[in-house]
Amino acid sequence: MSATPETLLHDDLLERVRERAAGYDRRNAFFAEDLEDLRATGYLTALVPTEFGGLGWALEDAVRAQMRLAGAAPSTALAVNMHLIWTAVAKVLRDRGDDSLEFLQREAGDGEIFGFGISEAGNDLVLFGSRTAADPQPGGGYRFTGRKIFTSLSPAWTRLGTMGLDTASADGPKLVYGFIDREDPDIRILDDWDTMGMRATQSNTTVLDGAFAASDRIVRRLDPGPNADPFIFGIFSCFELLLASVYAGIGARALDLAVASAHRRTSMKNDGAPLSQDPDIRWRVADAAIAQDAIEPQLIAIARDLDGLVDHGAHWFAKLSSLKVRATETAKHVVDQAVRVSGGSTYFSGSELGRLYRDVLAGIFHPSDDESAHSTVATAWLGPLTS
Repeated sequence: MSATPETLLHDDLLERVRERAAGYDRRNAFFAEDLEDLRATGYLTALVPTEFGGLGWALEDAVRAQMRLAGAAPSTALAVNMHLIWTAVAKVLRDRGDDSLEFLQREAGDGEIFGFGISEAGNDLVLFGSRTAADPQPGGGYRFTGRKIFTSLSPAWTRLGTMGLDTASADGPKLVYGFIDREDPDIRILDDWDTMGMRATQSNTTVLDGAFAASDRIVRRLDPGPNADPFIFGIFSCFELLLASVYAGIGARALDLAVASAHRRTSMKNDGAPLSQDPDIRWRVADAAIAQDAIEPQLIAIARDLDGLVDHGAHWFAKLSSLKVRATETAKHVVDQAVRVSGGSTYFSGSELGRLYRDVLAGIFHPSDDESAHSTVATAWLGPLTS
């Protein structure tokens, strides 16, 4: 591997990314300049095999890199994450002898950008059900009709991985996963992303009005409901791992800002001593550090297990959903402590910590949510409900 997370996402690049983040957030604008910088470094091919023009990174490398990027610009990291997830899924499958996403690796190596068009309003089944119709076409292709929400990279993706429910085929119902091209005239992207945080992701609603995926871009037809297919495992594992990495990066940056603030701010009641000498402030910083320090080793351990094909059996989904919840909840806690350490200046719109406070809230909305994760873990340890 010629480039490491530290050399590819070097400090000068990250500083440029950090300097642009506030402007994107203020204007509710897409991170176009960041994306071009990252593309120029080869970052979008980080998980693509070298034989297809990529960097050939392990998932552990991607975890470290996404933490670094999120520390500079959470929205940029979160949106790029959706492209990286698909390349990570392809890697997980290929590592296990499944080349069904080789076309994705080749196209990503050639510069295509992949969007993640899975989420739907009101669909708490997520990967196990769909409100989108998948209509079979002659020759084995499908047309997808429905609405996908939180489609990050909306201004930039050139390929969209999506899913829908086929109720027309004789062996239906089947969940159908496929990839469609942005040039498809039956795709509409709404300009409806106006949120309190993670604004630069521009995760607009994508309307599919019969968008077509050719037969060679249909990658799975599966029964609805929980499924042990490696493709589902790949999506779930890579989504949870890389998402958790973004929020861990937010926590790490918030802790650094809290430390800097404690040294910078002074106390009149203690004769101008820095707040780093105040016992209450020291406790808050220590509390944040204790929580933050636990997350990265867990991320690295899970990434290494995925890279190493470790078999956790039925506990894999419990481990992954737990990791996502721990990472996002820890990040929220660390940011909250950092805000309290840093004082009222964080309440102003120009404050980086104030922006992180808004950005980190998005973590609770990504799957797995708190309720789903607890249900998954309870089933792993106690068995399924009997009534």
